[in-house]
Amino acid sequence: MTQPKIRLLVATHNPGKAREYRELLADLPVEVTWLDAEGITFEADEDGDTFEANAILKASAYAHATGLLTWADDSGLEVDYLDGWPGIASARHAGPEATDEDRVRILLDRLKGVPIEKRTAMFRCVVALAWPDGRALTASGSCPGVIADRPAGSGGFGYDPVFYLPETGLTYAQLTPDEKHTISHRGRAARQARVLLEQWLASASQ
Repeated sequence: MTQPKIRLLVATHNPGKAREYRELLADLPVEVTWLDAEGITFEADEDGDTFEANAILKASAYAHATGLLTWADDSGLEVDYLDGWPGIASARHAGPEATDEDRVRILLDRLKGVPIEKRTAMFRCVVALAWPDGRALTASGSCPGVIADRPAGSGGFGYDPVFYLPETGLTYAQLTPDEKHTISHRGRAARQARVLLEQWLASASQ
C-alpha cells in the first residue's frame, strides 16, 4: 500500500528557498507547501539569540497556527573581519523593505579595501522540524568561504553571488542546484533534517 503523503509546511516566503527544499525532499512521501501557497502572511517572532533558537521559534509558531508539520530554518553569514556580522541579522539588518541586492551592497561597502585573505566567512544553517503538539527537532550545517569583491553568478539568492568557494573557483550563485545542495550549509543541515524526517515518517507509518 502506498504511504499517504504528509503535508509539510516550509516556513518561508522565499520562493527560491521553497524550491530548494521541494527538490531535496522530492522522493519522500510528503507534500511540500510554503507560507505564500497557504495564504499565511503573519511573521513569526525570531527574537532568539542563536540560529537554533530562531529556527525553533519559527517552526513552532507556524506549526501551532496551521496544524501542519513545519520545516523552518534560520541561516546566516558570519564574516570574520566583521566579528561575525551580520550573523542572525543576515536577512534583517538592512530593514524589512531591503532586497538581496541591498544587503549585498552594504556588506561589500563594509569590506571595501579589505584584502581577500581577511575576507573569510562562514555560512551557517539550522533546520527545525516542529509538530503542532510542541515537539521539535533540529539539525545544523555550515560551509566556509570567502567574500568576493563583486557579485558573480545568477543562481541562488541572498548573499550567494558574493560567497566564493576557493576549492571550486566559483560563488554559490555560479554552482548548479545539485552542486550547491552537496556542499552548502543549507544542504548539509537539510540532509540531517531529512534523516530525522524519514525516521519519523517510518515510525508514523507503522
